[in-house]
Amino acid sequence: MGSDLEADPVGNGAGAPVRRRRLEPDERRAQILAKAIDMFGERPYAAVSTAELAQRAGVARGLINHYFGNKRDLYLAVVRRMVTLPRPDDLRVPEGTARERIDASVRWLLDTISEHGSTWVKVTSHEGVGDDPEVQQILDAADDAAAQRLLLMIGLSGAEAAEPRRAMVRAYGGLVKVAGREWLTRGTMTRAQVHALLVDVLTTLVTESLPRVNGEN
Repeated sequence: MGSDLEADPVGNGAGAPVRRRRLEPDERRAQILAKAIDMFGERPYAAVSTAELAQRAGVARGLINHYFGNKRDLYLAVVRRMVTLPRPDDLRVPEGTARERIDASVRWLLDTISEHGSTWVKVTSHEGVGDDPEVQQILDAADDAAAQRLLLMIGLSGAEAAEPRRAMVRAYGGLVKVAGREWLTRGTMTRAQVHALLVDVLTTLVTESLPRVNGEN
């Protein structure tokens, strides 16, 4: 396992080792994952080196293999972290008019994706390992979970026409990803502009498209 010594960060002798607190396994794993999230957001998958990651995280390279396996396995862990939603128990379902609920739901969406902006964009737009079936499986499951969570937040989580509803909200999720890329990586839209776009489209979806689907069933 990793050493409990690291180079002195304040210059008390060049390269002099200092004691640091031994981290529990979960803490160490979280530390490595956090650095991996940063690195995969900074550069393409092929340009990420596990040796450099170990250096940034202040761990022995073998610890990366111990906790995550190879680089692809580490990337899959990053993908899962990027698309994992807060626990349902931590979710505050908005109240008010339909427009107010939609506005709050979009704000929640943008807060969620902006936490690790550039990494989220790269992961959800397949800028990592390419057409990887396991990555796609993770993203598909995340899209479905996000659709169900959004339906809950806007008050449309009932069983009626459940599958068409989820499918239409998943399609809306595609717009969220594209708009997020324009905002977070291209800088062609501001958050306020993205927010307004997503609120307008979701309002139309809720007030026109979904009722039409319900009327056809």
